[in-house]
Amino acid sequence: MTINLGKLKRIDNLRAIWENEQTDFSKWLSKEENLELLSEEIGINLSLQETEARTGSFYIDILATEVETGKKVVIENQLEKTNHDHLGKIITYASGYEAEYIIWIVKDFREEHKQALDWLNENTNEKINFFGIKMELWQIDTSKYAPKFNIISQPNQWSKALRGGKKSTTLSEIGVKQINFIEEFRAYCTENESTLQVGKAQNSTPAYYTIGIGMSEGWVAVKLNTGKNILKVDFYFVDKEYYSIIKQEFKNETEAFFNNKLVFDDMEKYKGAVISTSTKFKIDNQSQWKTYFEWIRTNAEIMQKQIPDLIKNAKEFLTTTA
Repeated sequence: MTINLGKLKRIDNLRAIWENEQTDFSKWLSKEENLELLSEEIGINLSLQETEARTGSFYIDILATEVETGKKVVIENQLEKTNHDHLGKIITYASGYEAEYIIWIVKDFREEHKQALDWLNENTNEKINFFGIKMELWQIDTSKYAPKFNIISQPNQWSKALRGGKKSTTLSEIGVKQINFIEEFRAYCTENESTLQVGKAQNSTPAYYTIGIGMSEGWVAVKLNTGKNILKVDFYFVDKEYYSIIKQEFKNETEAFFNNKLVFDDMEKYKGAVISTSTKFKIDNQSQWKTYFEWIRTNAEIMQKQIPDLIKNAKEFLTTTA
């Protein structure tokens, strides 16, 4: 049997696709499906607030928020090698909006600027988080170009936590266990040919693990509440419109898909809403991890399969009752 494989090559000229940072690249990145790619890579669920957001006499390329917390996220784009000017800008922009996540996306990093971000992550408190991202384009033979966000610098949550004293040290130990749990869950899904698209665990959010399902209306999430020994699988709705229709018109149908009791959480203080199911677990009980993995997989796959259809039903309901 002849196996024909393509040749993978990197495209060095980013401006062949995005000629201008503001009008081309920022516009591309601000689209929901592309912001989701960045979200998956860094482990933060981003929601666009504004492009070219003003702070003083400057304009931020992209201002976003973290979906679950509303924390401000500043994104600065530079389709060239890093320079001192842009390093100063990201700090200025962060202070102007009191951002807790600062993301600098560039063509390439000079070593001194990578060291600067690493230093900021080491020496600021754990609320402030800097990401240095190298933007890459790849191609197989003559295929379409594929974007890749390559993390060059990121927050060191554990070293920050350790500087905070006894309580933070305990949290960092739990965080390590949570990361290990998720990484073994990923391996379990691969070995058992799960349909779930399981990405890598993120140090910045070890207790909250997202699973994209290829739609903009929401995603599946796994929550590890080690304090209360509760394991949850959620479907997070970006806004309440379809959630409300499903709760009002299709609640019994939704509950019938699951063996566990469902909780419909309106999340009154937030834009979104959640449907979740939960079970008891103890993260220290490693002999039961495979049982937990199977429970997560079963419920996450049900959500992955059934909730998009329920959202479709909700859309049709809105159309027929308009």
